[in-house]
Amino acid sequence: MPVITCVEDLRLLAKKRVPKAFYDYADSGSYTESTYRANTDDLAAIKLRQRVAINVDQRSTHSTMVGQEVTMPVAIAPTGLTGMQWANGEMLGAIAAEKFGVPFTLSTMSICSIEDVASVTSKPFWFQLYVMRDRGFVRELIQRAKAAKCSALMLTLDLQILGQRHKDLKNGMSVPPKFTLANLIDLACKPSWALRALAGRKTFGNLAGHIKGGASGIVTLSEWTASQFDPTLSWDDVAWIKQEWGGKLILKGILDVEDAKLAVAAGADAIVVSNHGGRQLDGAMSSILALPAIVDAVGHQTEVWFDGGIRTGQDILKATALGAKGSLVGRAFLYGLGAMGEAGVTKMLDILHKELDVSMALTGTKDIREVGPSNLVR
Repeated sequence: MPVITCVEDLRLLAKKRVPKAFYDYADSGSYTESTYRANTDDLAAIKLRQRVAINVDQRSTHSTMVGQEVTMPVAIAPTGLTGMQWANGEMLGAIAAEKFGVPFTLSTMSICSIEDVASVTSKPFWFQLYVMRDRGFVRELIQRAKAAKCSALMLTLDLQILGQRHKDLKNGMSVPPKFTLANLIDLACKPSWALRALAGRKTFGNLAGHIKGGASGIVTLSEWTASQFDPTLSWDDVAWIKQEWGGKLILKGILDVEDAKLAVAAGADAIVVSNHGGRQLDGAMSSILALPAIVDAVGHQTEVWFDGGIRTGQDILKATALGAKGSLVGRAFLYGLGAMGEAGVTKMLDILHKELDVSMALTGTKDIREVGPSNLVR
């Protein structure tokens, strides 16, 4: 086992252990991937302000997100096909997050179902919802999330139409996986993954029974999205979902100040500044560049969170300094999961927490709630 020092080490290990089609699915953007790269590049360009001779003993990273106590202001983002990175990955991720003290968000397009995750957790998790053409099924998903005692609903707004991801097309990525010659050769090089997959769930658990033939009848994610996701999604639908849900509502995919104001008017308890990890509109602004203006516009009315490009605890510190009350980690989570399963997710969270804590100390900060623009070099 190599020495794991950072999230990049986990990424490299996951790349070795996860079949190419599923690794590429997680680690790709749309078209030229310019926005995908900008998310990390623009974060790296922000410089922290070093301070000395300040008492930074007994530091605290504890905070809250929509009223929920968290060990650090971080939640695991909803990610599709998580269970194809490591067998039953959503369940393992939820277990690791609960033990660590951060929220876990289950995607509609998960391999393990809402009920699967509820069966292995003792505290409420969050559920992420896509709006589909069949509103009856949307209502059913909301009711299932209620029955599982999910404490917040995260509505994703930026995937009415699927952005083209070239790697998925070239790999013929599908669930269950197609056994082409290339895939079989790849799987032969990853026997541990294949053995785990035999005993794990292999289809979209939340969609079972919704389409003819069950979730196993899905050929590709792009085909499902094109046929089911609703391009007519509007703020009226957001109002309907808020009424159906009746609890904490988080709106994800906000990148524009005007949309942020509309989200607040719709009653969002939190909004997530996000470009879907660069997987939708290639050429869109990076999330970190969009964050300050949105915080200035609506940060006094609702919680503003950040999503897009976090690979280190320093990235969390930078987003917090620019006004984010919480940050979501998606790819870092998948790297940890693909590398080592539940232990890898725990390792990823440990790494981020330690990097955040040390960086707070070196910027002269004792409490995460005191972090602000003064922690950055202007």
